[in-house]
Amino acid sequence: MEVLIILAVIYVLFVIIKKSNNSKRPSNNTNKSWQVESPSNSSHQITAKQNFEDNEGLASFTISFGTKETESRNTKPAEWISPGTLIKIKDTTITGGFFYFGGRLKSIDGYGTDAALIDDFLDVRSERMDYTDDSLGYWPKYSTISSKCRGAFLDWLESGRENPTAQLGYVFIYFYGLERRVLVDSQKGQVLDQEFQQIFAEIQRLQDIYGTSNSFKNYSTRLMEAMCILRPTVVTIDADTLSHRYDALLFSYLLAKTVKAEAAIPAELALMWIKSSPFFSLKTPARRCKYEFNALFKIKYTEKFGDGMVVKPNKTPLKLYYQSASSTLRGIELSQEDLPDPSGLKGPINKLIPIADACMLALDPYSRYLGRKDSSRNDLDAIMLLPDELANDMTSPVIAKFKQLAHLIVAQNDGITSVTDFWRYVDSNPPAKLNKKEAELMANIAAKAGYGIAPDINIHHAMPSLDGKVILFTVGHEKGFVPSKAFNEVGMALRLGAMVANADGSVDELEYSVLGALIDNDPKLNVTEKRSLHAYLKWRLNSPSDAVGLKARIEKLGSAEKDFVSHILVSVALADGKIDSDEIKQLEKLYTTLGLDRTRVTSDIHVQSSSNMHVEPLQTLNISKQDSSFKLNEELINLHESQTKDVQSMLHSIFASDEQDTMDPIIDEHEGIDASLDKVHKLLLEKLIEQETWPRQAVEDICQSLGLMVDGAIETINDWSYEIYDTPIFEDEGDIMVDQEIVAELK
Repeated sequence: MEVLIILAVIYVLFVIIKKSNNSKRPSNNTNKSWQVESPSNSSHQITAKQNFEDNEGLASFTISFGTKETESRNTKPAEWISPGTLIKIKDTTITGGFFYFGGRLKSIDGYGTDAALIDDFLDVRSERMDYTDDSLGYWPKYSTISSKCRGAFLDWLESGRENPTAQLGYVFIYFYGLERRVLVDSQKGQVLDQEFQQIFAEIQRLQDIYGTSNSFKNYSTRLMEAMCILRPTVVTIDADTLSHRYDALLFSYLLAKTVKAEAAIPAELALMWIKSSPFFSLKTPARRCKYEFNALFKIKYTEKFGDGMVVKPNKTPLKLYYQSASSTLRGIELSQEDLPDPSGLKGPINKLIPIADACMLALDPYSRYLGRKDSSRNDLDAIMLLPDELANDMTSPVIAKFKQLAHLIVAQNDGITSVTDFWRYVDSNPPAKLNKKEAELMANIAAKAGYGIAPDINIHHAMPSLDGKVILFTVGHEKGFVPSKAFNEVGMALRLGAMVANADGSVDELEYSVLGALIDNDPKLNVTEKRSLHAYLKWRLNSPSDAVGLKARIEKLGSAEKDFVSHILVSVALADGKIDSDEIKQLEKLYTTLGLDRTRVTSDIHVQSSSNMHVEPLQTLNISKQDSSFKLNEELINLHESQTKDVQSMLHSIFASDEQDTMDPIIDEHEGIDASLDKVHKLLLEKLIEQETWPRQAVEDICQSLGLMVDGAIETINDWSYEIYDTPIFEDEGDIMVDQEIVAELK
């Protein structure tokens, strides 16, 4: 009835148009036709033909419901052809099976023949599988496509059904048969488990070849999910293949079963719920970094809910309606037990949203980096932006390789490795110059792999040299680690002691033992601090000694503090029971740096050696390791425990600024803007931070007025932003997006 009304309206319109343009009749017959898709069956189409007669000037219509199914005299009921059965159709021989063959197979809705039925009575003309014409519409049927299309379809069936250049319509006609076999025949008990598994494998094979089509991927995934619901003990689907649509069959079914059992909802199911919920939208970090978001969400969900949150069953019943790919397979409902449908509940989603938001926030710097031109997930800079929870073997092959090498270095070489080798372990060339940024990057790489590094520029306040060494140690510093005052005090003592121990070109075991005792016997140090200081000491003893950066600080010390430092230095020099000329010279240099009389060195050595053991300067004495180390350790420990608050403050003040003079100057984030951006780019930056979003054309106009190319200018400012804030300020997604967090810092 609706169709007739529409046609009547069309007729009236043409009559009106014709009367208004009567003087402009065409001089020859003009034919126009329209094909209107029927909502109930795609093969039921309405064809309206408009004929203009030269003499009458009237419009007439011929109405037909076609493309009609080709009439067939084949009365043989359809049968399902299994793989291995030979079927010959015209000149084509097919042995692959998995299709319906015969003359009679009604569609489920009762209108016409099933779209998948192959009727050998219908005309076939030989064609290649890439052939197509107008008869191969969106919902094709074997009985309505042209004879040439049938030939192309049979060519695809015969060739192995694996050529990616074949028309997708032929793949769908074949898929319709698999769909009917699963959803109709199997629910009637006509399909054994073995065949069910074969069909499932065939669908997976097709998806591997033709899954680049979103349409086919969605329909094929839906059928595999339906199969998992119908026979969960026979077939299973990989979690990565699951649909994350709100109406996804398997998600709805698994969620319903879990809630009905009042069991904990596992992380994988919670992830599917938040991603499919109509009450929540994923932002760019979750879409661009899909794998990382999934992994991080499951980690944080488990941290929050353990085995999972429990949701009480609701009263809304679950209905599983299958949306078929075939136009002749409508109204299928999957048989299943009485289950609730909790997928639309808002309460559980409100508990998951904060977790998802936290994940997207954590991934935002990483996502922004990947949004830059020519960026890659394998870039070292990208890996360093990953949340620590994701820096594991699966997310980063670079970190996985580094972990393996670090394990060997710690086990076989006491954690000692060169700076150049360190960069080689992460498949990178050493930087031309080692500055603060590279030193922090080295510490971050080690931390991502679960190791600590000495020196760590932000913890030990020292930096390795490009041709020097670093020390790797297991566990490392926990997230948020802040060194204590005692850590800084002992660290300063270790540095000065290492300078004396290295004076003669070699470090005696007793010297190492005395300095190590300062760490082990200090009750104010926790386990992490002791582990870190031992690595720092090892680095100091394996690196050239100097006093660069100390003089300016030491000059501010009082006489009591200077005497305390000199006592430590002499005690370490005495540790191995000998004092040689090089050690004397080093002590004299340090005394001079301390502002003390260098001639005191000999007398101080004599005083301390007399109070602990007999040592003659410039001679090597045979002293028991046990006796000397015990007496000296006890002496140094007593000194450390009895030091005044002034001495503690002194050590802290020295160590806090240790080697700052040797580092490259660090540009202040606010004062350095003018210095690190040229004037014209600074003008562009000041203009663009005025609003959050800019149409690209507007940015191009601004750049043109400044004599800049937009892409180069954006990249220049983003590079500047990355140097200072570790993230670009602009994101080019058609429109130019301005990071408001950086804007807030700039202002």
